[in-house]
Amino acid sequence: MLTGISIRNFRAFRNFELEFDPTMNILVGDNDAGKSTILEAIGLALTNRLRGRAFSQELSPFLFHQGAVKDYLQALRNGAVDARPPEIIIDLFLSDATESAVLRGANNLRRADRCGVRIRAYLNPDFAPEYEEFIKDPTQVQLIPTEYYRVDWLGFSGNPITFRSVPATASLIDASNIQLQSGVDYYLNHIISQNLEAGQRVGLTRAYRNLQQGFANDDAIRKINEELRGAPREVSDRELTLGIDLSHRASWENSLVPHLDELPYQYVGKGEQSTLKILLALNKQVADAHILLVEEPENHLSFPNLGRLVKKIGDKCAGKQVFITTHSSFVLNKLGLDNLVLLTADGGFRLNQLSSDTRNYFRKLSGYDTLRVVLARRSILVEGPSDELVVQRAYLDRHGCLPSEDGVDVINIRGLSFKRFLDIAALLPQNQVAVVTDNDGKDAAAVRGKYAAYTSKPNIKICVGEDKAFKTLEPQLLNANDLVLLNRVLGKAFSSSQDLLDYMKNNKTTVALAVFDGETITMPEYIRDAVA
Repeated sequence: MLTGISIRNFRAFRNFELEFDPTMNILVGDNDAGKSTILEAIGLALTNRLRGRAFSQELSPFLFHQGAVKDYLQALRNGAVDARPPEIIIDLFLSDATESAVLRGANNLRRADRCGVRIRAYLNPDFAPEYEEFIKDPTQVQLIPTEYYRVDWLGFSGNPITFRSVPATASLIDASNIQLQSGVDYYLNHIISQNLEAGQRVGLTRAYRNLQQGFANDDAIRKINEELRGAPREVSDRELTLGIDLSHRASWENSLVPHLDELPYQYVGKGEQSTLKILLALNKQVADAHILLVEEPENHLSFPNLGRLVKKIGDKCAGKQVFITTHSSFVLNKLGLDNLVLLTADGGFRLNQLSSDTRNYFRKLSGYDTLRVVLARRSILVEGPSDELVVQRAYLDRHGCLPSEDGVDVINIRGLSFKRFLDIAALLPQNQVAVVTDNDGKDAAAVRGKYAAYTSKPNIKICVGEDKAFKTLEPQLLNANDLVLLNRVLGKAFSSSQDLLDYMKNNKTTVALAVFDGETITMPEYIRDAVA
């Protein structure tokens, strides 16, 4: 079992630390936050291979953290005598139960006496003279000189290791990189081994051989071969004819194509292909692997199909340590918010401090956009679609752009409990969250009092209409604007405020759309406060 990882100068991570859960780790983050890099680093440390080749052969200047590269090049140009090219180090910590003396030691970034494996790419001392000659003119150095590097694969003891030294094996499952034909072959073999008896397999082999032999006896093929026999023999003195390969590599296992609803496999939808390939890989790899690395299983899948796939992943990976990258709240909620790791440049932030009630709440709302609250650095929570439209227009009036264009997410929680989402926000101090809520005829202080456990957090703000005489959004809009202006915006001609208010209450979404698209009005103070 893996217990943690330390990374220095590899891709997006300059100095990165993360502890692992022994069963399920769901990695989320913005694009380029390093989700795939974590999976790649785990596989690299366990195998010394990257993209199927030895790391020393795949080492590239572009694998180094760009900040570290920039600092190194600047130090060279500044004439620093101690300017050294950065090293890539990946330390993977294993459980102390690991029975391998060669893996135990303090040769790791944490200086802890632990079991683990290390990948280190660094300037090879044997090439020191060539390197010194190379950097004599720093202006010519544009990239890390990886040709002067060496790669060591070590235990924390400092001793070199081999594949036999590592007691853990990992399998990466990424539907976008699973080769279609090998998946098809495995799919056929799996079905046949499960459903056909030995006699039936022999019958299938004989029938396929007969088809191959029958090809040469076809009248059209005979005529073609007669023509070919008389062709000029410019390359070889032997006769040229056409036939089908009858060798073992052309057996039916490698030639037959499965059909799904009478469509050849390669012509079915991407979602069906993605699901099938992931499940095939699970069937093929889970039995032999201790650790499963699954890359974004939600690609191309609808919610119903994703639900079935996630359940199968959970069932098949029981007893394994699993790492999943995802952008899907569905996957996250189904597999558990307590397993979430929100990646940052320095490490991962876990939500396992959430109460069991809140975790179960989101697990039941498996299609809900929980990740929007997690990933948005600034978000505004609203009660319904009308509030969402009005808040967006208020933001546009204040800042000159829509919230989404400014990195602000306006999230309609559709009348559900604000507190569940604030439970998450309370654990994410880097995320600013504003709540826009009606007072429902209560004192604003009483409404805020409901959220007292959250308002003590500097990143959470509750915005509510102060005057309890105006209970909801529509009377608040009418209170902030005169009758003439709202009639003009809504394309109406009501003679009394009450008639207009009745219309607004009965046509909430229509009114909100008109406000969003119409001329500028005065927004209620609590909404202005939220977008400020």
